[in-house]
Order: sequence, then structure tokens, then C-alpha cells
Amino acid sequence: MFEETLGLPAAMAVPDRRRQARTPHRQARRADERVTVLGETMDLIRPEEVMLWMRRWIQDGRKAVVANHNLHSLALLRSTPELRRFYARADLVEVDSRPLLAFARLLKLSARPMHRCTYLDWREHFWSLADREGWRVFYLGGAPGVADEAAQRLGRRRPGARIWTRHGHFDAAAGSVDNAEILREIAAFQPNVLMVGMGMPRQELWIADHLDALPDCVILNVGAAFDYEAGVQKAAPRWVGRLGLEWLFRLVADPKRLAHRYVVEPWALAGPALADVRRALGR
Repeated sequence: MFEETLGLPAAMAVPDRRRQARTPHRQARRADERVTVLGETMDLIRPEEVMLWMRRWIQDGRKAVVANHNLHSLALLRSTPELRRFYARADLVEVDSRPLLAFARLLKLSARPMHRCTYLDWREHFWSLADREGWRVFYLGGAPGVADEAAQRLGRRRPGARIWTRHGHFDAAAGSVDNAEILREIAAFQPNVLMVGMGMPRQELWIADHLDALPDCVILNVGAAFDYEAGVQKAAPRWVGRLGLEWLFRLVADPKRLAHRYVVEPWALAGPALADVRRALGR
């Protein structure tokens, strides 16, 4: 059953009509579960499967990295090639872009279903698991006070989750005094999950620089996750995301910061996009 596949308690069971409509998710990685789009590889995985893998890694006490790709990250790889160190260490690469998925589907770059996965897609499932299983979650990022407010709000809703935060305004250079202090703080807390939310590419470069020094836990690059939880940023309604227009919602909300990202950056991907079109026509 779906609940048995996830390992959820009976109290979380869903009605029969929903159980019949949902497909049990994978219990093992498939050789063909990764697809190459715009020159980079990413995983064909549903949000609930991301939670399945995270739960397994936590139970096994192993270190694992969950990354994500969207048009912004793909453009940054071309201007900041050191980002490849981060993606080379990733155990799972979510697809965080409905326009990217639409492009891949249009060209039939994969015969497998493709689903968008990002923090906003699995946040409630994640915090439900963290609450029930008592996960220790360390969040690094955000402006001073923002992550604290988010932790307080989450703590009221999910009291079983143990949350520790540290703002992201520090000297992130390798070997800095700030970094040494933060690494000691993380090690002392011994998290099951470490969320790093400092924006691209700073968060990915920080993870890549310090991955070997971090304790065994699941590590995620989550951008403004706690800004949303604290109410500092407003998330687009889910129906806007399903239509592939979340980028437009964010652009209208913050045009000064995001205009270059959404209007200019995608043109840097014209070459890889044409290569994918040629590959599709060649089939």
C-alpha cells in the first residue's frame, strides 16, 4: 500500500478512493531515472519520493546532498563553473522549474513522467515527518531574526521537530572565524537535516567548501525557505505554480531584484536549448 511504502502510521492512511488513484513510488533507483536537459542531469522524482529518500538516509545515518536545478542554476553553471563541485556531490537533483519541465516534455527528452520538486512542493510533508519522527533540523541562512521567527512559527505547528537556526550574514570564506564557529555549532547540534538558505550560488558553494567537515545528515540548498515560513516573502499560490507562472508572480512582486534573473539570464541557455532541439529532431 502507499502508506506502507512510505512507512507512515495507520493514522495517516488516506481514503480508499485516493489510495487507488496514486502510484506506489520507487523503492530503488533506476538506471534511467536521470534525464539530461540543457546539458545537465536531473532526477525524475516526485516530491513524496524525495521525502522517502530523505527518511531512509536519516535512518541509515548517512550524509547525503539533495540539490535542485532551475533555469537560474543552469545559467549560473556557465558563469560560475565552480558550482559543478556541488552538483558533482549531489545524491539527488530535483527539477525546480515548470518551464524547464515543459521544454523537456515538448521535446520528449524522456519517456518517464517528470515532476517539479522544490521546498514549497514538499514543505508540509517534510515538517509533518520532522514532527512525528523528532528530526533535528538546522537552518543556516536569512537575515538576522528571520530564521528565528520562522522556527518559532514552525515550532508552534510542529512541536516534535527540533529546530536550530543561524542567520546567513557571516564571512563565508573558507577558513574564516565565522565559518569555524558555525561548523562547531552544527556539529554540537548534530542535525538530521541541514538546510542552507543563502541564495544561489552562495549556499551551494558553502556546502561544497564544507561538505567533508559537516556531520552525517541530509543537506539541502533551500534558498528563501525560512523567509516564506517567517512571512517575509509571500509564496505564489500553488495553482500559479501548476500553471508554470510562479516566475511571473515573483517577478511582479520583486522586479528590481529578479528582472535580470527572469528576463536576461535565460538567454544564456540558448545554446544548450538548441542542442536539445537538434537531439530531439535527430531521434
